[in-house]
Amino acid sequence: MKLIAGLGNPGKAYENTYHNLGYMTVDKIAKKLGAEFSKEKFRSLVAEINVNGEKVILLKPLTYMNSSGEAIKEAVDFYKIDLKNVLVIYDDYDLPIGSVRIREFGSAGTHNGMKSIVSQLSSENFPRVRVGFKPKIELPIPLIDFVLSGIKGEQKEIIEKATDSSAEASIDFARGIPVQTVMQKYNVKTD
Repeated sequence: MKLIAGLGNPGKAYENTYHNLGYMTVDKIAKKLGAEFSKEKFRSLVAEINVNGEKVILLKPLTYMNSSGEAIKEAVDFYKIDLKNVLVIYDDYDLPIGSVRIREFGSAGTHNGMKSIVSQLSSENFPRVRVGFKPKIELPIPLIDFVLSGIKGEQKEIIEKATDSSAEASIDFARGIPVQTVMQKYNVKTD
């Protein structure tokens, strides 16, 4: 069994914001695999699907970003999922916009959602997909406001490509392709 969680904040106000890149990606995964977020469980929206004969749970935590770990821990504990089978997708300001980075494990960095997950799971040893959104120009507003601002214009197209690539990488993970192979195929640098 595998669990793929996309981080974000619930509600219309957050839908088209940088902090919801995890939600956007997991929505694309569901669409590509023909799954629907039809259940609410583990304080999350849940979609279930079989991929190559294995059950895959797609999760959108409803606990808000900074408490994402609480929802993910509930699902991991309920299904007794090995952490190597838990993939977390999230926005990352430390990467240039459009970049996609897949890692087998690592620190939470500056991301509060990931800090919550690492704290709740008492481990950094789970794979993740980071979707970069750092603009090429200096921010005109504080970072906390920028992550919750709407994605517009040229950025929208760049983000669409990055979330498409992140979704494809996540689907490969769901199919049982080793993380190292997924990394080699999808880790993309932008200028």
